[in-house]
Amino acid sequence: HRVRMEGLVVFDDIRQFAAAQSQMADWIADGSLKFAIEEFDGLERAAEAFCGLFRGEKVGITGENGSGKSSLLGLVRGDLHPDSGSFGMPPGLAVAHVSQELAATDQAAIEFILDGDAELRALERDIAAAEAADDGVRIGELHGRYAAAGGYDARSRAGRLMHGLGFSAADESRAVREFSGGWRVRLNVAQALMCRSDLLLLDEPTNHLDLDAIVWLERWLIEYPGTLLLIAHDREFLGGKRGTLEVFE
Repeated sequence: HRVRMEGLVVFDDIRQFAAAQSQMADWIADGSLKFAIEEFDGLERAAEAFCGLFRGEKVGITGENGSGKSSLLGLVRGDLHPDSGSFGMPPGLAVAHVSQELAATDQAAIEFILDGDAELRALERDIAAAEAADDGVRIGELHGRYAAAGGYDARSRAGRLMHGLGFSAADESRAVREFSGGWRVRLNVAQALMCRSDLLLLDEPTNHLDLDAIVWLERWLIEYPGTLLLIAHDREFLGGKRGTLEVFE
C-alpha cells in the first residue's frame, strides 16, 4: 500500500525529512502531528511516507476499503502502533472521536451529548461535592472555572448540535434506547462534536445523515478551530478540506 498526499508537508526521502528536524521541533511545540510511518498493522500501509500536519489543518482521508484509512486513525488514537517508522504528537492534546458503539440506556439524549465535554462533567461533580461539604470558597472557585469553560451555555450548545444533526427539540429528553441504530450514530457524532477538542477524528461521519445534516456538518467543520482528520468517500464533502491524503494499493 502507498499513500498520496496533497496539500500536506511531504518529504520525498529521509534526507529531506532529517533536514527539517528543526522545523519539526516547532511543529511539536505548536501542537502539530508528524508521521514517518513505514509499516503498521502488519502491512506496508505507508512506505517511506513522511508528512506533518500543523495545528488547525483540516485533512480528508480517502481510499479503497481495506487500504488502511481507519488503521491510520487508530494509530493517532493510540489503539495501534507502527511496526516500523514513527508517529509523534504533542502530549496533552484533547482528542475527540466518534465511538462505534452506543449502549441502549435510559439516559436522556441531551445528557449523553453533554457527556462529550468531560471537563465540564468533572466540574459539575466537583461542584456537587463542594456543595455537599458546604465549602463556600471552593464552590465559588469551581463556579468561576465552570463559567470560564462555557458551562452555563453547554446545554444550549448540545441542543444546537442535536438540531443540526436532525433531531427535534422533543428528542432532547428521549432515552437513548428509544432511538434506532442510525439515530444513535448521530448521537455519537454529536457527543464527539461536543468535546472541546484540539484534534477531531471522524470516520465516515456522513453515514446515516440526510442531506440537510451533511450540509450542516460541513459548515460546522469549516468553523472548527482544531486539527481535523476526516475519512470519507464523498469527494464533494472532502472538497472543503485543506488537504487530501489518499491511501491506495
